Amino acid sequence: MDVFYNLKGIGDVLIIPVKEGDRNTIKHEQYGDVVKITDRTDGTLLGYNIFNASTYFNIPSQGKMRLTEEMLAPIKDLFSKNQLNDVLDFDLSPKFVVGYVKEKNPHENADKLNVCKVDVGEETLQIVCGAPNVDEGQHVVVAKVGATMPSGMKIKDAKLRGVPSSGMICSAKELGLPDAPKEKGILVLEDGYQAGEQFEF
Repeated sequence: MDVFYNLKGIGDVLIIPVKEGDRNTIKHEQYGDVVKITDRTDGTLLGYNIFNASTYFNIPSQGKMRLTEEMLAPIKDLFSKNQLNDVLDFDLSPKFVVGYVKEKNPHENADKLNVCKVDVGEETLQIVCGAPNVDEGQHVVVAKVGATMPSGMKIKDAKLRGVPSSGMICSAKELGLPDAPKEKGILVLEDGYQAGEQFEF
């Protein structure tokens, strides 16, 4: 799960997005330095904003960062001190992982798409991929469902031309890597990576 901190752009605020919502139905509730954001029509939790964040815990970087157990503990303590009794049950598993392409089959309804079976460690995902260079036997970078791309795009379960797809096989450009090639194609990793390990970038 990703959180966001931009001291220069927004101020000393840690943004914890949980779910996208309709800005016209957003409700804010303040508990000290914590603001809880919900959908007022049905109470769905959309996220939290923590003000004066740097006074409560060490923030390791600017921009997008992954929520860790080390960050979660003081957040829970802050909630308790401000009488916010929400149970924080966040998925802290890495969302950008190494995948191994076990199978590649042509999409029945799209000439330029392939249906891939990708081992990501604890499970095998079906991912529809349009990259011309994807092939069996490759180690690749997979953005799992729930990942937020550097562009801000959220990865969701989808159907591409009628075929279910869970996740995305990423290119270097999509990951925002420096010196990414201009040619269309996924990032193929060198030997030494293991399926399921977190990909740091």
